[in-house]
Amino acid sequence: MQSQDVAPRRPAHAASDPVVDVAQAEAALVEHYPRLVRLAYLVLPPGPGRGRRVLTAHALAQRALPRGKAASPVIPAQTTGRDGDPGYAYVRLQVVRTALEAGLPLRRRAWPRRSQLPPLLPQVWGLRLFPRSGGADELALDQRLSALSGPARAAYVLRGLEKLPDAAVRKVLTEAGVTDPDAALREADRVEARYTLLGSPEFDPCSLQARPTDLMRRRQHTKAALTAAAAVVVCGALLGLPGGGLGPDGAAAPSSAQNPAAQAALDPGRLTKAAPTAWKSATRTGFSVWPARGELTGDKALLRRALAVWARPGKSVRISATPGTPSGGPAGPPQLLYAGPVDGARVVIFYDGLRIARYAEPQGGAQGAALDFARVDSATGAEAAAVVLGRADGNVRYLTAPWVTKAAERDLMKPGAGAMDLDLTGGTTAPLAGPGRQSGACTSWNVLQLTDDSGTHLLTDLGELVPAHLTEGRPGSPGEASGAGALHTWSPFACSLASVRSAGVRSVNAWAYAEQSLPDASGSADWVCTRAETWRGGGTRVLAQFHTPDGEYGAVAAQAEDTPACGPREPQVLAGVLWKSQEGSWYLLGAGGGKLASISATGRVQGSAQGNLLAVRAKQGVRAGLKGTLEDGRTISGLR
Repeated sequence: MQSQDVAPRRPAHAASDPVVDVAQAEAALVEHYPRLVRLAYLVLPPGPGRGRRVLTAHALAQRALPRGKAASPVIPAQTTGRDGDPGYAYVRLQVVRTALEAGLPLRRRAWPRRSQLPPLLPQVWGLRLFPRSGGADELALDQRLSALSGPARAAYVLRGLEKLPDAAVRKVLTEAGVTDPDAALREADRVEARYTLLGSPEFDPCSLQARPTDLMRRRQHTKAALTAAAAVVVCGALLGLPGGGLGPDGAAAPSSAQNPAAQAALDPGRLTKAAPTAWKSATRTGFSVWPARGELTGDKALLRRALAVWARPGKSVRISATPGTPSGGPAGPPQLLYAGPVDGARVVIFYDGLRIARYAEPQGGAQGAALDFARVDSATGAEAAAVVLGRADGNVRYLTAPWVTKAAERDLMKPGAGAMDLDLTGGTTAPLAGPGRQSGACTSWNVLQLTDDSGTHLLTDLGELVPAHLTEGRPGSPGEASGAGALHTWSPFACSLASVRSAGVRSVNAWAYAEQSLPDASGSADWVCTRAETWRGGGTRVLAQFHTPDGEYGAVAAQAEDTPACGPREPQVLAGVLWKSQEGSWYLLGAGGGKLASISATGRVQGSAQGNLLAVRAKQGVRAGLKGTLEDGRTISGLR
């Protein structure tokens, strides 16, 4: 293997190179953050381990912004927003350069570069984060890439992930400081061109699994720190008390005292079980009226193990929890929802009024058990209609609510294809294919369709215990996404659900807020806003998306987190996109909700229009902003 080095010098830029400011680079970084982090992860050397590699990849991507004065906001380009975008090209170059520098060996008598040191941020205490495991093909490719030099690895990834021709790869490598890019390309040719595998979850540092760190060592350090702190507190209290004693009426019980509620929570005989028909007369259809189901609800030994692991998980237990979900033991006896065999494992599902807890152990014993948590605050109806029993070989099996009468599988991207019925035995569905798990382009998104007395509901698996409820319509009064019109609204935007995977999502609503006739007789485009609500309240994510007649997928025009826009409190949204017509002309298109009286463009594009639609001529790559005036006189800015 020929070794390649990264030169310490950085090539000077030509005077004709486009100038990139902070705002332009930040827009590119935010829009393409998952791709840039994946790029850094693949170029980094595998030596430090997957957890360190994940954090370093995020750190390198977040440090890729230039230093400079902020400018007006950038409206992303049409479709991918990468081709011809100098902001993205700059950020990509910084990611490649620092990832190559991170792989250089430390030298004596020379200060290490920042990228060669462990990242200060981001940091996650008490957990190890690493991507989901792939198949044999991904493992083999990772091993082949690890044997390459850093520049050759970068050349392979730029070819496969970025689809760059060799001339562009040479230019990027030269700008990144590689002394011999031709040698790097020749070395990369030794690895089979299986570029589709680069898009698999194995190499996705934005979709992670969490595991605890060395619990024994952490526990020892924690005990030592607590002991020292307790000694200081006790000594201080003794010195401050009259007579120098604690007194007989101290509020704290001795450490050996037992908590009756905690002890009761570990007794399988005290588990709560709803009556089989409780849901039929209940005012509120939630998890509290689910009966206990499964073949092993009478297995006291299994239930006792599950409760004990929940209260005191050992170092071999794999724990996961949705964001904002506490993973501590139950405060009292929880409710039993299920206990039975699932795909080669024994599974127990509990509900404690706030959380769903799923315990799973292999058929051979409790070693290697898993414990998963999800918040289900005030879940009712469709939000309490299903829980994930297990995942195996890319398939998902659900336990459904007792009021569900029919289950089916539907491809959200094919609204006219109909639904395929699923067997429903004792509330358990037959396995159905998980959504968006194929490598390469997203070509399907399978959802669970459930029918009960109130209607038909669509639920989607986002990698958590409780699937997210899909709705469609104006914020504040959305309807189910199972109707023909709603399915056609969701179809081009189904793959955007991957952006909220593992985020603790409760429901996602799609609102077709505008339809716009395109200039140059190019047909009409749809503007759709999707809003993902979470169980914890915060962390909502809003995407304004744009779909043209010749496009299979919608393009993200703008996105924001923790904003009231496109929600019940503020059912308004404004977004824009640079669009190229079939005749080759560029336009700035903008659209808002129906309550907009006018829209005006700011920055390098000038123009305005009455109503909620705007179309003005523009140039490729131009920076612009949008401002809207509502019918009541209030103003809103374009979503970023």
